[in-house]
Amino acid sequence: LTGFKILLDAHGVMHGPKEECVSALKKGCLLAIAPGGVREALFSDEMYTIIWGNRKGFAQVAIDAKVPIIPMFTQNVREGVRTLGGIKILRSLYERIRLPIVPLYGGFPVKLRTFIGEPIPYEPNITAEELTAKTKAALQALIEKHQKIPGNIFRALMERFQTQKKDD
Repeated sequence: LTGFKILLDAHGVMHGPKEECVSALKKGCLLAIAPGGVREALFSDEMYTIIWGNRKGFAQVAIDAKVPIIPMFTQNVREGVRTLGGIKILRSLYERIRLPIVPLYGGFPVKLRTFIGEPIPYEPNITAEELTAKTKAALQALIEKHQKIPGNIFRALMERFQTQKKDD
């Protein structure tokens, strides 16, 4: 799309590679990395199952840069926009050609709240697999604490009108 690269550059969006991510972290920048990527965005559902597959590059980047990983979770994120990713032929098509041609619907004005978990500190002797498992467990704990499962669009909309403060 015309102008899209300029927009991404203005917001500091990068698409890797790992060396560029490590360099940015060593300079003191923060990176937001979505290990599930497009696959998780398109094919996850209201059950909030983590779909990372064997992805562990984010963990290797953190190890190489000697930085902690800070897990984050946004409550109701899957209620704001839904996909028809549950249709098996669309998933199969995506896996073959890697084009995100899954219909979206929604844009619902649900209550979104982002929760920041406890940092997972850098450990010099940890493997990327072990760090990935720790990160996944930390993210799953945030989901279990802050998300009512299954997610529900109506409930997420009604949360906009709650006035009492929550202790979380």
